[in-house]
Amino acid sequence: MVPVGYCTKLLSKQTRMVLRICLYGLAAGLATVAFQLAISALFRHGFKSLSTIGPGWFAMASLGIILVTSLLVGLILRLCPQAAGSGIPQLKAAFWADRGNIPLKVAIVKFTTGVLSIGGGCSLGREGPSVQLAGTVGSNLAAALGRSRRLGTVAGAAAGLAAAFNTPIAGITFVLEELIGDLGSRYLGGLLLASVLGALVTEGLVGNYPAFLMPPIASCSWHAYASAPLVAALAALVGVVFQQMTILTRGATRRLHRVPGWLMPAIGGLTTWVLGIVVFWRCSRLGVFSLGYDDLTDSLAGAIGWQTALLLLVGKLIATVACYGLGGSGGIFAPSLFLGAMTGSTTAGLLAHLMVLGPQDTMALTVVGMSATLGAVVRAPFTSIIIVFEMTREFAIVPLLMLAGLVSQAISRSILPHGFYDAILIQDGIDISRLEPPHDLQQWQELPVIAIANTSPVVASSLEPDQLASFIHRHRYNRFPAIVGTQLSGILARDEAAQAIKEGRRPRLVPATTCRPNDRIGQVQQSLISSGAGLAVVLDAAGKIVGIVTLHDILRAQTDTAKKVQPEDPTEELLS
Repeated sequence: MVPVGYCTKLLSKQTRMVLRICLYGLAAGLATVAFQLAISALFRHGFKSLSTIGPGWFAMASLGIILVTSLLVGLILRLCPQAAGSGIPQLKAAFWADRGNIPLKVAIVKFTTGVLSIGGGCSLGREGPSVQLAGTVGSNLAAALGRSRRLGTVAGAAAGLAAAFNTPIAGITFVLEELIGDLGSRYLGGLLLASVLGALVTEGLVGNYPAFLMPPIASCSWHAYASAPLVAALAALVGVVFQQMTILTRGATRRLHRVPGWLMPAIGGLTTWVLGIVVFWRCSRLGVFSLGYDDLTDSLAGAIGWQTALLLLVGKLIATVACYGLGGSGGIFAPSLFLGAMTGSTTAGLLAHLMVLGPQDTMALTVVGMSATLGAVVRAPFTSIIIVFEMTREFAIVPLLMLAGLVSQAISRSILPHGFYDAILIQDGIDISRLEPPHDLQQWQELPVIAIANTSPVVASSLEPDQLASFIHRHRYNRFPAIVGTQLSGILARDEAAQAIKEGRRPRLVPATTCRPNDRIGQVQQSLISSGAGLAVVLDAAGKIVGIVTLHDILRAQTDTAKKVQPEDPTEELLS
């Protein structure tokens, strides 16, 4: 019998790479579909079946389910805290900082806690967890094959999102926009293949259906086009409010040490239960719980009045903020789409009192709200347009989605400097300017100099000969910023300090080259080349030293960036 390893060696490098990407895509798609089916089964046999037994019994039974599952989530997450939340920020950090190295236990804990949290009724989404789960599967498969974990991570992530929504194009664009940050990435070919396979797994096991069924839209009136910017603006503002509330709640939770961390998800679940039961008693709808896709589909079909949509909007907003901010295991894709849909439906219902809006116009404005809120939150404009189009498969709404994308990005970027996922990374203490490398040298030179500065410099605070001798003996650097009192006086050179000690005098200082933290690297580089100091001192607005930069620092940072951008094995990354 011919060994398998010998047979694979007969294949070309490119063929072996294609086969590995196929393996990543299929495995990630299978893991995502299993995750999706497990969530649906738990929610269907729990909340949906119990909702028919009577309001009182349903309230008691649903309380038990959401508390038990949330407590289990809190306890299990102690084994792997990085499995909390959506998982996309963690995946992005692992891709760039750890070269795609993600422990397998992340996938196991994410699968378990995601099913319990979302299937157990908490107001969270399954798409972010699907991306982290699938990316982790791809990363570990690549490691088992002795290949690039980065390629396995992004290929798995693309297949995961494609399988979660049955949206292969959006799976590609999201990974390029959010995780890699480059639509022209060399990973494009691998992402394309993996994403297609992820979607095929969903079609084979679940069926070839759009994520949301809605009546066909033949065309929209000019009233719909005139109303779309207003709907998009309001939906974007809802997204901004949602992001700010969630980030603030998450920060407050981390500072609250009197309540055990494992108990926090249960508090989020309890908040969801209170809001969900109130909404259920008022309008017999379960949209506040779990994904809310049934009510979202009804809103797309025009089966929900604007009053009910407004009630669902408020309840879902507060419930999702509580679940995510208090440490639940789930994402924000589905809640963002839900909030946008209810914003669009509510606004369309109110505008119908002022102008003529047909059923197709109302449906189109609901879809506009979905795309605008998602785009405002995740800051992936192409994905927010393409994913809603693929989920509905309605070509007539594409111009409206593009208009919504423009308005959404303009508003969200003018209010908040970062999208949801980058805001999470910043809150976790990760410097995103150091995390994701620039795409080329010119873009790198546009970065703020503080991104490469030494923020803990050694400063000469005394120029007296007796103290100076001890200082240069302790520190082996050639140049030091020197301060007199609290102000920068100049640059102390080591040779000049030694000569001054011999002669028993104060050393002469070289005039300092200074810059601000937000000055561009390229600008500071030119200043250093033209000056004789060899060192630039970074000063804040008050004149306080916050860092130093040398030409050596710039060269080292440039080399490190080149290594970060360059793939480990070019034959692993390219499909040309």
